[in-house]
Amino acid sequence: MFFPIGDDAVRGGHKAIFSYIILVLNVLVFAFETTLDDQTLAHFTYIYGAIPDHFLHGEHLISLITGLFLHGGWGHLLGNMLFLWVFADNIEATIGSFKFLLFYLLGGIASTIFHGLIFPDSDLPLIGASGAISAVLGAYLIMFPHSRIKVLVLILFTSFNIPALLFLGIWIITQFLDGYGSLGAVSAEGAGIAYWAHVGGFLFGLVVGYYARQVYHPKLITDEDSMIDEYV
Repeated sequence: MFFPIGDDAVRGGHKAIFSYIILVLNVLVFAFETTLDDQTLAHFTYIYGAIPDHFLHGEHLISLITGLFLHGGWGHLLGNMLFLWVFADNIEATIGSFKFLLFYLLGGIASTIFHGLIFPDSDLPLIGASGAISAVLGAYLIMFPHSRIKVLVLILFTSFNIPALLFLGIWIITQFLDGYGSLGAVSAEGAGIAYWAHVGGFLFGLVVGYYARQVYHPKLITDEDSMIDEYV
């Protein structure tokens, strides 16, 4: 198994404020979740998680946002926060902090709705930041296709660099194939993983990334030789 642990950092631009605020909020909410007993946690998740059968009928629409800050376990949280930490700061540095916050939330909402359209009758709460983070990955692919991702191979205790285009390309293909395999699954969510939320968020990110590449700080995005410094 391998994990991204760093990337080429953009030199200059806006400070990554909301990238880290979002990360901290996710950790704090999960810390609160750990204080709840199983029954209370299940009720909490049902109330604040995004349920397709509810939000597609205009009910509990705030759950489209609150569900982005809930997680189902340490592995779920740590995996999402690792991807957020590695990939979000370059985008925020490019488009600005408040625009990044808006993009992140809209990406999460779009991913949740996309999942809901695939499983409209589902009454299972959709939780986790992965949909919004998938939007970040989609935008990153378009904005920084030549960036290098530092990957840790856990079994070998070694790391190496691969192009963002390759890493993210493999990632989204895997999500699509797993999502396709989840269609018709008894659980309707493919063993608890909302792959189609990942796909939907990624597609949203591709669109925003294309727009950002054309409009926001084009030199910061395209001049990798002078604008990229070191791994952070």
